[in-house]
Amino acid sequence: MIAAFIQRAVVQGIPLLFGSTGEIITEKSGNLNLGIPGIMYVGGISGVIGAFLYEHSLPSPESINPFLAVAIPMLSCVLGSLLMGLLYAFLTVTLRANQNVTGLALTTFGTGFGNFFGGSLIKLVKTDMPSISLTATSGCFRQTLPFADKLGWFGDIFLSYSFLAYLAVILALVSSFVLNHTWVGLRLRAVGEDPTTADAAGISVGRYKYFATCIGSVIAGMGGLYYVMDYACGVWSNDGFGDRGWLAIALVIFAVWKPNMSILGSILFGGLFIVHNYIQSLGVSIQEIFKMLPYVVTIIVLVIVSMRKRRESQPPAHLGLPYFREER
Repeated sequence: MIAAFIQRAVVQGIPLLFGSTGEIITEKSGNLNLGIPGIMYVGGISGVIGAFLYEHSLPSPESINPFLAVAIPMLSCVLGSLLMGLLYAFLTVTLRANQNVTGLALTTFGTGFGNFFGGSLIKLVKTDMPSISLTATSGCFRQTLPFADKLGWFGDIFLSYSFLAYLAVILALVSSFVLNHTWVGLRLRAVGEDPTTADAAGISVGRYKYFATCIGSVIAGMGGLYYVMDYACGVWSNDGFGDRGWLAIALVIFAVWKPNMSILGSILFGGLFIVHNYIQSLGVSIQEIFKMLPYVVTIIVLVIVSMRKRRESQPPAHLGLPYFREER
């Protein structure tokens, strides 16, 4: 039962890990991207569109090519989320629009974009259910290691996930290494802490902000693709994401802007997301209270981080503020 709980917590937490890793990279450059929920939504529907077009071009589901079934949705997801990141960067870096308003507008736009194309695809298949099922493509995404079932609880906890889950962990670890041990990460953090000094040192502030925002958006978009193709077994339904995008942003604060810490945080948040199901199985009648746990923990973490004065647990000093080179 414990192994099954941890396994489900990891599956629930992987979309949050993608989203928080992407947001941490973005925020390290000084950009506060509240459009992450919309970007994850666009990443998910972009992958669905690519998979839908590929599946319906086949004579039969049995003739599916596993490589193309994975590559086409992933490339579609990368393209969709990259365009969203470019749009945010153009508005906030080039046009110097308010980052909070732009992020919220991007989330609204992303949700509407996803619902529009999702509803259009549902009408094309002429189904009685308000959803699209891409079972063949999902089967290719959900392939696990063949020997995982033979290793008992160890295989269930550590080896029973799809490649996107391991990719999320790898991206978080690589991001942490790049931010803390490379000159690219050093310059990126300098831009987020004091863009005026970074600019005086010859660092292109706008270029690094564009780079971080676009890379972070692509990583966050992969979280939407994972949710549809792995967690939801290839079934897209409008407004099916819930508030996972906002929890991903909250996880950034929980992880104190460290991608490697977000790995453990995503599993914890994933466990809090499903703990009410296990409470219900024990016959406890207050499971509705346990559904509040992810949000209660988020508030507690916000209070604790705000009270702590340690610099390493604080956000970048120039986070959310536009940079005007003329004011140097």
